[in-house]
Order: sequence, then C-alpha cells, then structure tokens
Amino acid sequence: MAVTKVVMPKLSDAMESGKIIKWLKKEGDRVQGGDILAEVETDKADVEMEAFGGGVLRKILVPAGETAAIGALIGVIAEPGDDIAAVVASAPAAASPPRPAAVTPSAPAAPVARPAAVVSAPAATPAGPGQGAQVGRVKASPLAKKIAAQAGVDLRLIQGSGPGGRIIRRDVEAAGSGAGAVAMPAAAPAAVAGAEFEDVPLTQIRAAIARRMPLSKAPVPHFYVTSEVAMDRAWELREQLNALDGQPKISVNDFVIRACALALLTHPGVNASLQADAIRVYHRAHIGIAVALDDGLITPVLRDCHAKPLAQIAVEARDLVERARNRKLRAQELSGATFSISNLGMFDVAEFSAIINPPEGAILAVGSVRRVPVVDETGLGVGRRMMLTISCDHRVMDGAMGARFLQDVKRLLEEPLRLLV
Repeated sequence: MAVTKVVMPKLSDAMESGKIIKWLKKEGDRVQGGDILAEVETDKADVEMEAFGGGVLRKILVPAGETAAIGALIGVIAEPGDDIAAVVASAPAAASPPRPAAVTPSAPAAPVARPAAVVSAPAATPAGPGQGAQVGRVKASPLAKKIAAQAGVDLRLIQGSGPGGRIIRRDVEAAGSGAGAVAMPAAAPAAVAGAEFEDVPLTQIRAAIARRMPLSKAPVPHFYVTSEVAMDRAWELREQLNALDGQPKISVNDFVIRACALALLTHPGVNASLQADAIRVYHRAHIGIAVALDDGLITPVLRDCHAKPLAQIAVEARDLVERARNRKLRAQELSGATFSISNLGMFDVAEFSAIINPPEGAILAVGSVRRVPVVDETGLGVGRRMMLTISCDHRVMDGAMGARFLQDVKRLLEEPLRLLV
C-alpha cells in the first residue's frame, strides 16, 4: 500500500502555519480515511484535521504544542510492512515560533543571567497567597491576566476552560465571585515588585490580524457612508416574534443580516471584490459575522443568507457565534465571505467605522439601538435610532453605489415586515 503523507492543511485564507493542539490518534493506531487525526489551532479557530488515507499512523513528526508551516509533513500513515524511512528523513524538524526575550528594568545591582520568558519576573521562592503570584508560566489570555491583577485573583488556582486549558475572562470572573479560586487582596501600587512590563507572545489569531490589517487599511482606499435608522418598528416586531412560543429568539443583528442579504441582491456591485484585472461580482450573499474573542477577532461565514428566512438566520447565526467563541468552527466556515458585518451595539457603541476584510469589497459597522429625542411632524418625542456605517473599497465601488445600498438596508429595517417575506 502507498505511504500517505500527513501534511499541515491550509484551513483558512490567511493561514500560514498551524499549531497541533493534540493528536487524537497515537502512533500505532489504525486509521481510515475521514478519521479525525488531530486538533489544529489556526489563525481563526481550532479545527479538526481529517485523515486522507487509511493504514496505521506510523510516525508523528510534529508533537502536540508544536507549530508547522502549511504543507509541512507532520505525520506518516502506512501499513506496518511499508518502508517510511525515506519519507521521514525528508521532513524538516518542526519548531515553535520564537518568543521575544523578556526585558527587565535597569538596576544598580549586577545583572543576573536568566532565560527568555513570557513574563519578566525576579527569581524568587514561590509566592504564597497574599505575597503576589508569579503568573508567567500560567496559560492565560492577556485580558484574563489584566482582570486577575485588578481583582487580586491568583491565576495558579484557576482551572482554565479555554483551548488547551487556557484561562480566559469568564474563568477569572467566576473565580473573583468565589466560584473557582481564592481571591487575594490587591497589592498597593508601591508594593508591586518585578519588571514594569511584559511581552506577551502573539496568539495565532492576533498574529494573523497583525499581518492582514496593514494589507487592508494601507493599500485599500476606504471610504465611509453613515446613516441613521429608525428602529421603532423593527424593535416592536422583534418583541412580538420573541413572545411567540416555539419560535427562535431574534436579535437586532439577525434583522441586519437579513436586510443586508436582500440589499446585496439588488446592489451586486457591493457584493464584489477586486481581482488582479477584474471586479468579481458574487451572485450569492455569504456574510461574515465579526465575533470578538479574548485574544482577537474572527469572522465566521454564514452562507447563502439571501435564501434563508429570518428565523433560520437567527438559529444558524447564534450557533455560528457560539462555536466561534468556543473555537469549534469547521474549516469551510472560516473563509468565503462576500460581505461582512461588525456589530458593537452590545458594548453601547453609538457608531464606528470598521476595516474591510480582504478580499471583500465592503463591511458594515452597526452601533447600538438608542432611545433618543426625535423631532417629527407631530413634534418632539422619543424614538429608537441606530447608526450604520459602511466601509467601501473605492477601487471596487464609488460613493453613490455604497450610499444606495445603505439606503435600501435602512428602508428594509424601517419597514421590517419585508424581512419576513
């Protein structure tokens, strides 16, 4: 039987390397095509990697915790009698990405040699409760570390629920309330010892953002169009729908997704991207939904939104967002968006401008629904208003095209019964 090379797959458009979280098969296990071999951390999510051939997993070349480039050989599947020596010998050694060396503040005392570390900290006897915790070796997100420091929570006493046991925000918040760890009194600023800063290595998600955003904001000529939407009718319809028994709960974002999908069919020039020597116009609305994680932002894709009723969009969008937060997306959900929506309304953000996610031609930024003073033909009153801002690639479309699209999105949201058709 032929030897099957197991290589690091390309699981998203921006992916350049992947980290093996864990192998689900061990050397000597028999596998079939389609079996899940390992879990891989990409720039967007943790993805299951399938076997594309049958046999015995003879060799694992990249162990759990190590990183490999796209296309690199990470394992070998073959029958017990097959010679795999030449294949194994051809594989380059895998290595984790380098971490920045710790920097310590200057001091009059003689320098002490120490290995590079994630967190600069003085060599000391392990600290006990109330003495300050050395958390450099604890796997925790930067936000979790910050919250823990403010709340005086010892990260060493927390069981992380994130990928690979990583401590994330909700773990620290639960510990701070007494559910998962021992809370310590926060030390006074003058009593804090050690280095005055730390260098936190980039996660796969944050590294991808750092690579891709300059490729968008710098070379892509953005222009922005903003419109205020009267959300009174949509809000009332949403409350009526959510009061029905057996119906999925509808969010404001579901209304926005449905309105954008319908408007994209009417304005295909917005549902487009720049190719080398052409503008590619898409005939289906695959909408990316921006989801904020502790260590970055990802945009999973809800496909064929133009063909799905509001209730189906609500169910699928909620499932997609929940799996994105748990880093359980499938490979096909990580790429292929033709248009994106970023909603910061839940953070009480009135309005903002989003950066286009290449190669898409536009992204819509959604603010919160606010009760504000409104002047109409009857006089002064109170109404619900929401700000929408579309960011457009000026190489793909002009201002009038973006404005007409936004005008139709506004009309659909202000006449929400049209979204139920």
